Amino acid sequence: MKIVASADWREALPFETPVSAAEVAPGEPTRCATCGTDAPALPREELWAVKHRHPNNHAGFVRFYCAEHKPEVVAPAPAAAAPAKKKAAAPRERRAPAAPKPTPGHERPRAVCPTCYMEVSAKGLCGTCGNTIS
Repeated sequence: MKIVASADWREALPFETPVSAAEVAPGEPTRCATCGTDAPALPREELWAVKHRHPNNHAGFVRFYCAEHKPEVVAPAPAAAAPAKKKAAAPRERRAPAAPKPTPGHERPRAVCPTCYMEVSAKGLCGTCGNTIS
């Protein structure tokens, strides 16, 4: 079984570009997303549909806006022209190796009593046989 994204009218919309709501989603009057729920419902001919990007959903989400709150079209930034020739890379300076990070306490080897083979406390005293380990 092949799982695919659902096909609906929202997928055909370009991101961040206002489109007439009556053309893409005809239907009953609705409200502007910015005006709020107290504003009267407007006919779709007076609204703009804008598809916004969403951080968790690659398909994005669509909001309707009145002419007053219609977002402006954001032109994509022009791509930087690639240089014709690559310049020879300057030799990089070698950095001194970084100092080793200290080992966390839970990863350090602990002292073991040679008589009973039990781990000793940080004070060096074996809790089983009473030997002092240096």
